[in-house]
Amino acid sequence: MNGRLLRTAWLLAVVAALVACSSKPPSLPRLGPDDVIVAFGDSLTFGTGAQPAESYPAVLGDLIGRDVVGAGVPGETTAQGMQRLPQVLERYRPRLVLLCLGGNDLLRKVDEPVIEANLRAMVRTLRDRGIAVVLIGVPKPSLLPGTAAFYETIADDMQIPLEGKVLETILVKNEFKSDPIHPNAAGYRKMAEAVAKLLRGSGAI
Repeated sequence: MNGRLLRTAWLLAVVAALVACSSKPPSLPRLGPDDVIVAFGDSLTFGTGAQPAESYPAVLGDLIGRDVVGAGVPGETTAQGMQRLPQVLERYRPRLVLLCLGGNDLLRKVDEPVIEANLRAMVRTLRDRGIAVVLIGVPKPSLLPGTAAFYETIADDMQIPLEGKVLETILVKNEFKSDPIHPNAAGYRKMAEAVAKLLRGSGAI
């Protein structure tokens, strides 16, 4: 029986590995050299805890050879982001938006269905204008932060690419943090690298 159990466990592990390898993010339109990318969010997008050139949008631009506009406002909630988004879209007319909001809502204990509804509304606003979107998940504040589950729900339902792990990874390691809720320069670089990998995997770059 032990031998059969071991073989079964091995087969299950192989199947799980194959599924993981075969999974790809939803595709994005191929970006031309002059297409505008906007990183939209709060202090995590602004780059609080590092110099402006060390923020994740700035580093991402270097990694992918594109101009990435950093449109982050420290302290912003999803409700405030919904109000600001149309102005940013009108100003920059992006082809792709990297949406990273929700952390301040979670800190202020806003009901999660409200946060989710606000994020969905922003995704719909982008899609209605023909703008592609990538969602970046934010961890819940806790001793062992894990990305809030509604990010994956939104990404699955609306079929958009999600980077849901990198901030969770960064914010449990002191060497990547400037304070308990913000990365430092090394952390923002890891964030940029993860987003760059996702953009390449989804066909945008």
